[in-house]
Amino acid sequence: MTSYKELLKERELLETRIQEARRQELAGAIAQVRALVDEFGLTSQDIFSAPKARNANVGAKVAPKYRDPATGQTWTGRGKAPKWIQNQNRDQFVI
Repeated sequence: MTSYKELLKERELLETRIQEARRQELAGAIAQVRALVDEFGLTSQDIFSAPKARNANVGAKVAPKYRDPATGQTWTGRGKAPKWIQNQNRDQFVI
């Protein structure tokens, strides 16, 4: 059976090997990234800026909220009000 002191020594050796392997792989990764940046002419803004999230509601259909009893036209209540509802009490047009 391995003693506690032997295991600690093995851990130290293993941690040293891990650090060296990380240094070597990190150097390779940095070289690869630099090559890609040079190849594509990338800037730090290209790499580190967060992508703009698209608003999920953009272009979504909204149910009509108001209806003109004379023509049957509807309006969602968003945007500029149509002429048939302007300057009037909207309660009478609620669907």
